[in-house]
Amino acid sequence: MNVSRYRHPVAFYVLATAIPWALWFTTAWLSHRPDTSRLTLGTMTGLALAGLVAPVLVAIWFIRKDGLTRDVRTRLVSPPGAPTWIWGAALFLLPVSLLVATAISIPFGYDISQFRLRDSFSFTAGLMPAWIVLLLAPVLEELAWKTYGTDSLASRMNVLWTSLVFGVVWVLWHVPLGFIKGYYQAEVVDEGWIHSLNYAVSLIPFLILMNWLYYRGGRSVLVAIVFHLAANFGNELFNTHPDTKVIQTGVLLVLSIVVIWRDRALFLTPPSRRA
Repeated sequence: MNVSRYRHPVAFYVLATAIPWALWFTTAWLSHRPDTSRLTLGTMTGLALAGLVAPVLVAIWFIRKDGLTRDVRTRLVSPPGAPTWIWGAALFLLPVSLLVATAISIPFGYDISQFRLRDSFSFTAGLMPAWIVLLLAPVLEELAWKTYGTDSLASRMNVLWTSLVFGVVWVLWHVPLGFIKGYYQAEVVDEGWIHSLNYAVSLIPFLILMNWLYYRGGRSVLVAIVFHLAANFGNELFNTHPDTKVIQTGVLLVLSIVVIWRDRALFLTPPSRRA
């Protein structure tokens, strides 16, 4: 894997975070105003969507600046030689981990009804149906993070540090969403500090496992999108208790440690020694 041509991680992440922050904090302010007219909801929806699109535009600018268009184009779907097991792992790993966490929660007194399918989504998103947000967010985010962002960090550090550093940045990137009334992240904040902390911590194993599949899949952007989509829809599929998601984070942390240990060559090799 040669990512040395992805040369501007600091500039990319500053722009890819600052622009959505400006748009989303404005959305948050509007969401708490007493005026809930259709015009206000439409403005909120437009600003929220613009915040999702902004990192993609920043990525496109840096891709063209660094002359990486051909490299990115070959990785958008499935590069030659990507193993087939990657796709199954990308699709099922996160939903299965949630079911495992649910099974662990039952002996501790949590209701078995958590295995039932949910009747509706757990959040709202202005004028956009929740399912569109669940679909759009992974696609647009990974079109930014995996076309330029992740590899720009990996050009400076090993894959483990890339995952940890981006994990911190990604937590900060999501902060304004916690203030937008009705949004998923705001619902998590309303559940209390334990669940807010769990959401932040959960992003670390999420990224470690995603980057493992991404790099072992030949840096396929689509692998990352499928992984992210499966996680989003899997979280909304069942009547999962918020505490069970804390258990899921523990399951994923253990799995991440195992994956890092077994694939040390990927995670711990410095950029200067990569083939």
